[in-house]
Amino acid sequence: MKPPPRLSRALLALLACASGVSVANVYYAQPLLDAVAADFAITPAVVGGVVTATQVGCALALLFVVPLGDIVRRRRLMLIQALALIGALMIITLAGNATALLVGMLGAGLFGTAMTQGLIAYAANAAGDNERGRVVGTTQAGVFIGLLLARVVAGGISDIAGWRSVYAFAATLMLGLAAMLWRALPDLPVHANHMTYRHLVASMATLIRDERVLRVRGLIALLMFAAFNVFWSALVLPLSAAPYRFSHTAIGAFGLVGVIGALAAGRAGRWADQGHGERTSALALVLLIAAWLPLAYMGASMWWLALGIVLLDMGGQAIHVTNQSLIFRTRPDAHSRLVGAYMLFYSVGSGLGAMSTTMTYARYGWDGVCALGAGVSGLALLFWAVTARRAPCVDTCVVAGSVR
Repeated sequence: MKPPPRLSRALLALLACASGVSVANVYYAQPLLDAVAADFAITPAVVGGVVTATQVGCALALLFVVPLGDIVRRRRLMLIQALALIGALMIITLAGNATALLVGMLGAGLFGTAMTQGLIAYAANAAGDNERGRVVGTTQAGVFIGLLLARVVAGGISDIAGWRSVYAFAATLMLGLAAMLWRALPDLPVHANHMTYRHLVASMATLIRDERVLRVRGLIALLMFAAFNVFWSALVLPLSAAPYRFSHTAIGAFGLVGVIGALAAGRAGRWADQGHGERTSALALVLLIAAWLPLAYMGASMWWLALGIVLLDMGGQAIHVTNQSLIFRTRPDAHSRLVGAYMLFYSVGSGLGAMSTTMTYARYGWDGVCALGAGVSGLALLFWAVTARRAPCVDTCVVAGSVR
């Protein structure tokens, strides 16, 4: 008989919503940079440091804060992180100079990322073995939707009441969320409370060294997120120029098409629960490659662009959820460190994709960008094929909890 689920639908919905609200704090700044630059009388080149500050915060969170979930009770940890995030958002709201602004943005990136990844690790830990993929998929769908909606919400509120009101709204929202999480989340036990903090952080390198599933899935994620950023970092360049000359709001709205990709997250998680993680990976990587064909025809019709975005996001989300589902099965006592180490691969891939695509566009145009994206996606499929052949029993073994 199939074991009963350990997470109620209401609690799972709360975790998904909380993940989306938390991650949004990291991305509110992107459509507001021109308004921020005008408010502080700084150049567009310098205001890019706002986004850099949030990304530095993200990296610090993955290395030094997210792993704490393995030695500190997650319910209490998330309350502390939520309060710290509210403080960072208020610093941004009230910032009187660029230094205060950057400090607040660093805190938003740090604690927004820590909250988001902590919620995913909590969901994985609270879920039963028979539902972990579905639970992670649903929570990750919340993250994906929150990321996409953040830009739209920030732009809308800013147009009505100014950019500072975005962060005042975000702080109020996080305060209500913190109260809901404190009341609703069960206080789960800690698996590794015997570890010191120094040992905890150092053990992330040990996990990468010892856990083959983490290494393989991390490298697949690196290539997948590189392909993602090849597209999203370059899209604004042709759409803001002739003959389109779209506004930043209109360009950001194309991201909403990708919400359809969130539907792939839950389904991929269920397939991983059923032992089909490798088959799901293969299908998702094929979708990722196929997406670049309609994207290359963007000049013929915006419908091709929309189709390409749907395929790209469906493939990417399916890979991301499958990766996490398989990784979380390897070490039940280290979910926070596993998600922190895995997301480090994501950060590297995102950076490489963003840097390479602007140089490619400058020299080869949009066709060059699509060729680069297809090449990186093809490399991900090739890497999967080689590693899957070397470990043909991975699905069955991981479901049994025996793969390293």
